Amino acid sequence: MPLRRLAAGALCALALLTAAPAASAGAPPSPPSSPAAPLDGYRVPPAGEDRLTILVRDGGGDRILRGAYSLDCHPPGGTHPRARAACKRLDELTRYGRNPFAPVPPRSDCTMIYGGQATARITGTWAGRPVNARYNRVNGCEIARWNRLRPVLPDVGH
Repeated sequence: MPLRRLAAGALCALALLTAAPAASAGAPPSPPSSPAAPLDGYRVPPAGEDRLTILVRDGGGDRILRGAYSLDCHPPGGTHPRARAACKRLDELTRYGRNPFAPVPPRSDCTMIYGGQATARITGTWAGRPVNARYNRVNGCEIARWNRLRPVLPDVGH
């Protein structure tokens, strides 16, 4: 019985392969209407579509990057001092169904570690979606969330 299913599947595939060229014979190929998305669902957007504003406050000391910065990606640019590395990190974190700016889920079990008074806000557009994310370092989950975005956000760890 399994051999019959295999043979039937092979015949169907052969029929599809031989029929497809006949249906499009003589017709020029049509260009795709939009860029094809890779298998993971993420596409690199057109230049200028990925633009973020990053505001970092209350870091204390000279070890933190403080102030407002713009970050453009694809191609990297803006006033962010590590734009190329920041864009690369965001590209690494951006996957279908996963938001690189997502907040810590409610009712998460977080260690009660205080990482300092640094705060940040990221606004703008990333991968065709609006971004309005706030960051702090008030517990272990928030510290991990901040650190996951380094070098978009500065390294303020001890």
